[in-house]
Amino acid sequence: MLKNLSTKFWTCLCRRKCKTVGKRLKCNAYCKFTPFTEIGDFCNFNGLKIAGRGRVVIGNYFHSGWQCMFLTENHNYEGDMIPYDRSYITKEIIIDECVWIGSRVTILGGVRIGEGAIIQAGSVVVKDVPPLAIVGGNPARVFKWRDKAHYYELKEKKQFL
Repeated sequence: MLKNLSTKFWTCLCRRKCKTVGKRLKCNAYCKFTPFTEIGDFCNFNGLKIAGRGRVVIGNYFHSGWQCMFLTENHNYEGDMIPYDRSYITKEIIIDECVWIGSRVTILGGVRIGEGAIIQAGSVVVKDVPPLAIVGGNPARVFKWRDKAHYYELKEKKQFL
């Protein structure tokens, strides 16, 4: 009962902060979203933190592990001071539907993660991830692919968790 209450509490906090939130959002732990965050339907979070003023779009049926971080903003190192000036470079993060990211994943701004991709725990994603790719490491690289026929068969049958 206590876990259910805390999930409702964290979910309510998340709904208040985001620009848009789809139906059946579930936050099982503290999450930090920004007013530039758009969340699709049936998303499940376990401690995601978004830093920066960049736009973040998360598609339907997204699942995350715990202690994940999205960084949408970086210091401008090409400005008029060293090591960086007081301005920032802001980039968006786009995550397509049915993406699963493991625990302690970091995703940098300017990245798009394709539909059905899986990001291995502890990875640092610095460039786009193709649909149905399974990536891992620092920087994250494709090391395997989901079975395309099986994935689309399950999607057509609406077999979502």
